[in-house]
Amino acid sequence: MDAIRIFVGLGNPGAEYTRTRHNAGFWFIDALAEARGACWGLEKKLQAETAKVTIAGQAVHLLKPTTFMNHSGRAVSAALQYWKIQPEQCLIAHDELDLAPGVMRLKFDGGHGGQNGLRDTIAQLGHGRFHRLRVGIGHPGHKDKVTPWVLGRPGLDDGISIQRGIEAALQVVPLLIDGRFNDAMKQLHTPAPK
Repeated sequence: MDAIRIFVGLGNPGAEYTRTRHNAGFWFIDALAEARGACWGLEKKLQAETAKVTIAGQAVHLLKPTTFMNHSGRAVSAALQYWKIQPEQCLIAHDELDLAPGVMRLKFDGGHGGQNGLRDTIAQLGHGRFHRLRVGIGHPGHKDKVTPWVLGRPGLDDGISIQRGIEAALQVVPLLIDGRFNDAMKQLHTPAPK
């Protein structure tokens, strides 16, 4: 399988969304950029903020769409075309209602599961053949509560859990860049001993 050449974080732009659950993809990509001392720049033609880092000896792109979540696919598809990167070499980090806060899961291909950023990306690309890092944010318990939940900020304990999950995900980034997806999954999906 192809190695990852671009990491994308999904979220909504603007200070009012910064720490919301829906921006968990941005939390991950910001943490990755910070760990590598990357500087973000605005690429208007891509409708995104971008950065370039070297990890495990490889040049890797980082991308945060500047559109709202439901138009994220425009930036993803423009960046893949511009940098001549295959969708299979792309990993998209996004919030995931169906996982407990801080539970992180890697996945390749599939549907959007109701996540609007993924929905738009799949619509733009015409398929779902890209990698995902599903960042667990938990579920409010009823579908009518989902919108205020994802646009709300996690409580202290959930916030700490998500942060810890992101730190664990950062540890497997070099494996993803090496194309060692099974090793990355094994490491990330195996709970740490209590």
